[in-house]
Amino acid sequence: QLSEDVERVSENPTEEREGEMEVHEDASSVILPDGELGTTTPSLRFSKTCLKNVFSVILLFMYLLLMAVAVFLVYQTISDFREKLKHPVMSVTYKEVSLYDAPGIAFYPGKARLLSCKHHYYDHIPPLINPGQPGHIECTTQRINYTDPFTNQTMKYALVVQGPRDVKKKELVFLQFHLNETDQDFSAIDYLLFSSFYKFVNSPEKEKFMKDCESSYSSWKFSGGFRTWVKMSLVKTKEEDGSETVEFKQETSVVNYIDQRTKPRSDQLFFVVFEWKDPFIQTVQDIITANPWNMIALLCGIFLALFKAADFAKLSVKWMIKIRKRHLKRSRQVMNHIS
Repeated sequence: QLSEDVERVSENPTEEREGEMEVHEDASSVILPDGELGTTTPSLRFSKTCLKNVFSVILLFMYLLLMAVAVFLVYQTISDFREKLKHPVMSVTYKEVSLYDAPGIAFYPGKARLLSCKHHYYDHIPPLINPGQPGHIECTTQRINYTDPFTNQTMKYALVVQGPRDVKKKELVFLQFHLNETDQDFSAIDYLLFSSFYKFVNSPEKEKFMKDCESSYSSWKFSGGFRTWVKMSLVKTKEEDGSETVEFKQETSVVNYIDQRTKPRSDQLFFVVFEWKDPFIQTVQDIITANPWNMIALLCGIFLALFKAADFAKLSVKWMIKIRKRHLKRSRQVMNHIS
């Protein structure tokens, strides 16, 4: 472009004539009795032009460096966004309630027999009057037989009891079982917790419901000859497809039961208490921390800076070409004036 501009200047003699007239006028104004002043003026002009050119080159390199940094930021932003999409963050929230949906407690007593079941409040459990003897069963219970979901051959017998609901009154359920004899060295009763007793009652296929519960939830045990306290807490997990799964976390504490019956007994007694740990339902879900709108805004800002830098670089190059043309034009005018 510089060479083309030089050729254009050489092809336009009218501009040179005008330039000569300007040079004559300038020379007439510059040529003074003191000849030294006329000799120093071109060097001053040349030094100013050189400084301007150097400054323009430095600015151009600075904006090229800024463009490289902006490109790196674009790459880093896109990489971070893709990484956050692959690794979502687990979010845990707590919702306080006054009443829980009554859970279902499925017992697998085997040869054991339920003697008594009662709801108590404010953590007050009165002493048993006749331990080992049949008492009042004031709980809502359902009995069901279904095939084992893992073998599909053996039949299983389950006793389903309605769990506590009122967490403010510290409602609890106290149950007593009796086992006359056992073939094992230790005696224990398996139990299973599921989220809603009413869903079980209203289910048209209770056998399928219990199979699904046994396949989805874990089972626990409580031993004979002890009083076992079970404190439950509810955890809801939201899956990626929008479905919600419910599971229980429990804390158990075991206290030895001192059998004060007069006659020595070979039978075994089981005592178990179910209550809620706290009134908070824990909800767990995966959250993607990468916000696409923030990334789009950042990219727009970076690309705007890139276009602005490119525009400034273009103007800087044009300005350098213009300065160069002026310098060549003045040098020709000076040479023509000297000749």
